[in-house]
Amino acid sequence: MYFDIAYYFRVLRHVWSLKQWPGKRGMLFRLLLVVPLVSAFHALCFLLDYVFFPRLWRQTVERPVFIIGHARSGTTLAHRLLAADGNQFSYFLYWELFFPSLLQKKLIRALGRLDALLGSPCLTRLQRWDDKTFGPTRHIHHMSLWNAEEDQFVMRAAFVTQQWALDVPMMDKIDLFHLDQMSDKKRRRWLHHYRECVKRQLLLNGGERTHLSKNPLMCGWVAALQETFPDARFVVMLRNPNECIPSTLRLLELSWKGRGWQPEQYRESLRVMTEISFESIRHPREVLAGHDQAVFVDYRKLVAEPRDTVHEVYAALGLTVSPSFDAYLRAQQDRERNHQSRFTYNIDDYAVSVDDIEGELSELFDEYQWPRLSRRSDLVKSVGP
Repeated sequence: MYFDIAYYFRVLRHVWSLKQWPGKRGMLFRLLLVVPLVSAFHALCFLLDYVFFPRLWRQTVERPVFIIGHARSGTTLAHRLLAADGNQFSYFLYWELFFPSLLQKKLIRALGRLDALLGSPCLTRLQRWDDKTFGPTRHIHHMSLWNAEEDQFVMRAAFVTQQWALDVPMMDKIDLFHLDQMSDKKRRRWLHHYRECVKRQLLLNGGERTHLSKNPLMCGWVAALQETFPDARFVVMLRNPNECIPSTLRLLELSWKGRGWQPEQYRESLRVMTEISFESIRHPREVLAGHDQAVFVDYRKLVAEPRDTVHEVYAALGLTVSPSFDAYLRAQQDRERNHQSRFTYNIDDYAVSVDDIEGELSELFDEYQWPRLSRRSDLVKSVGP
């Protein structure tokens, strides 16, 4: 199993350099003891997968579907609408991302069946924990151990994860976004490990389905994904940047503030994230221009007409909508149209301004006819999923 030693030592050096941070001792404990032990355990299980599940040697990843787009642009909504077509797609549930090995997931599922025979005491406790942990923020992003989630998180065992930059503001220290610009060796290693994780998930779900992925981070991985999966298909979500960029910055700031960091300590990370935001919108369009297996979806249409939009996506990707899935889409139509988010932000709170966003992405504002904010009363917006 792959482990990015260079990133590991980069994070370790940065945490070691922090002088007055109260959480330094705990973070060093995680980095110096927990990470090596957990990664060694995952590596052992990864190896045993090929011993206990010989079908893994023959498992292929054919024509995967990648849903990408700037964070808060509707990638989650698109992912969960398509994931409901369970006969078509295989995907990672959130709890499965913590266990990259097929052996681990098989054992946990077996324990789940045993728990059900005993009246589900463990499941009941997990559901209570799930509601307590994720319930307060579900109006922002509906998380649950049993929801389909971003499958790049499965690479955390390889230390290829932004979690450390969420715990400690260091997006200016580690770069997980610009994979297309990294060395051939780095791209091959990251994507080989990712493919191995996907193969295991496919086999867990029967081996015959299509892998479905949703990752805003992978807006910077598009060329590398094409190299690794030449038959890959892409769904690119697009939303008014005046809405999704400040919303993403707000979520990051809330994460860092919740861990006790001060604005001056995460200012540089917010600047880096702002630059990545612009690239998240431009880069997929540049790489996928003329690609016949890529479809670009306007967030407004997905929210207003989810059923029709999914039908268009399926047609563009050469997929067939089954009668049962179509019935599900009909039931979701009114629900999504009536959805109102309670998460708000004020664009004045950030270094990035309306002028910055509309200047950087002017051609897209013209192409998609996104409203350009001009009045001060327009600057506070409700943000959807």
